[in-house]
Amino acid sequence: MGLFYFMVKYSSYGKHEKLKGHKLINQLFAKGRSFAILPFKVFYTQPNEKLDSRVKAGMGVSKKYFRRAVHRNRVKRLMREVYRTEKKPLYDFAEQQDKQLVLFILYIDKTLPDLNQLKNKMPFVIARLIKQLHETVTEDT
Repeated sequence: MGLFYFMVKYSSYGKHEKLKGHKLINQLFAKGRSFAILPFKVFYTQPNEKLDSRVKAGMGVSKKYFRRAVHRNRVKRLMREVYRTEKKPLYDFAEQQDKQLVLFILYIDKTLPDLNQLKNKMPFVIARLIKQLHETVTEDT
């Protein structure tokens, strides 16, 4: 596989990577684990069935804090962009451990963020997620 495949794989957030479907989402919120690093709350689980991508991710914003859809959509758009640029370590870990992951990142702050604020926090979120996944991998063995 060439450099182009490598760049496309880690620098995009394509349709196959997006968390869709009630079955996976219900399984995530029913049996998944969670943690919070402000301004994010992360829900994650390792699915039972085979997925078409190593990691499926979804983003969400509370309607309670952001009444206007314009603001919710902006926050989600910023979150997707930050996740897209910072996801490489998570994919590397999933591939190295031969695991699949379903995650949902919820924005729980009450103020509109800017890109730099989210960009500073996302690496901490991904590092914590990898740490917790690593702990579950060592518990299984």
